[in-house]
Amino acid sequence: MTDIDVVVVGAGLAGLTAARELTAAGRTVRVLEARNRVAGRNAGGTLSNGVPVEMGGQWIGRTQTEVLKLVAELGLETFPTYDEGESVTRYQGTVTRYGDETFGLSDAAAVEVGRLQAELEAIAATVSLSSPWTAPDAAELDRRTLDEWLRANTDNEEVLAFWAAVVPALFSAESAEMSLLHFLFYLKSGGMLDVLVGVTGGAQELRVVGGTHQISERLASALGDEVVLLDAPVSAIAHDENGVRVTYSGGTIAAGHVIVAIPPTLAGRLRYQPALPATRDGLTQQIPMGSVIKVQIAYPTPFWRDAGLNGFAFDLDGAISVTVDNSPPDGSCGVIVAFFEGAHARTAASWSIGERRAAAVATLTELFGPRAADPIDYVELNWMEEEYTRGCYGGRLGAGVWTQYGAALSAPIGRIHWAGAETAEVWNGYMDGAVRSGHRAAAEVLARIDS
Repeated sequence: MTDIDVVVVGAGLAGLTAARELTAAGRTVRVLEARNRVAGRNAGGTLSNGVPVEMGGQWIGRTQTEVLKLVAELGLETFPTYDEGESVTRYQGTVTRYGDETFGLSDAAAVEVGRLQAELEAIAATVSLSSPWTAPDAAELDRRTLDEWLRANTDNEEVLAFWAAVVPALFSAESAEMSLLHFLFYLKSGGMLDVLVGVTGGAQELRVVGGTHQISERLASALGDEVVLLDAPVSAIAHDENGVRVTYSGGTIAAGHVIVAIPPTLAGRLRYQPALPATRDGLTQQIPMGSVIKVQIAYPTPFWRDAGLNGFAFDLDGAISVTVDNSPPDGSCGVIVAFFEGAHARTAASWSIGERRAAAVATLTELFGPRAADPIDYVELNWMEEEYTRGCYGGRLGAGVWTQYGAALSAPIGRIHWAGAETAEVWNGYMDGAVRSGHRAAAEVLARIDS
């Protein structure tokens, strides 16, 4: 005897998208969320002047069609990230302004980066998004780390410094912490490097007015409080051919199916009875989350615009890898969003908030001039310390993991189904990928119920 049709674990974009589709199909659903809020890796914040800022995932590219469709359906609006003027890059103490595709690198380094990018993207084009482990030379691509490949293909220190900033900006992890195959899969999943790092025409092109957390809040509101339960961490899932029993802080719910829509590393910490197959368990042990502290630094005005700068910067020298103009659409104040990522984040996590603030402000002063030395506000969120995320932006697969365990990433186990940005084929690791994974998981469940 089951209480309901489907339990969804996690009230982020993936879980709520799945729940929305299942309820629309007439199925009974409960969504169990461990936090006291919905939205998972999307989180809203507010500056001291009342301006809203996003402390989690925030940008949407125009090719991220599923999340854009959802934004429109929910009555939310987008606006473009400010991108007028030149960008800057700092390397070995020199700040270079640029308005072309060189990233402010020397001529020789820019050519070398372009060569490596072309080679990587040519290989990435051969990788199957549905089964990366079947790619030509998959075993060799998965055996090597991205760092090994880069160092085997260039000895230009400026070029290596560029990749050492770009990779953490994408993964919140270092190039030595992921397999080459994983990097190639990710490139193809997001439309290749120029899209992944770009603002206009890229993954950072649009923002949601008021913050992306509203997407999940509106999804949850439509589902209702009887469906979406907060402060309800799940601890165990029992499963057999007849159904599932999901144990959480408020008791146990019997259902026909369960969709686990939390990061794989957290999914691996639940207790399963019977235990999951060794391949699934081995997989979840080897998808660590990225290391990132997201910071927002506010000023009375977006003063960098007066100097013809767009706020975008790569810092190849310091603890901050990348910055972007994050000012409100009306320009009522200036905001720069910046990130401690990867190894820098793990180091900065041991500092006090005052030390992190000082480091971030010092970097912005080097990049944008003395007016950056006097912010009116500084807010941050250390995603590594979030109990029900344990890092951002997403999970990554190290050397050997795709070929040995990758097939278990999204494959259902009996009546247990998996969702989340890490399980997406297109826009893996992004909000759009999370929405797509929710569509897939709901379709899997409905197919089983209707068969």
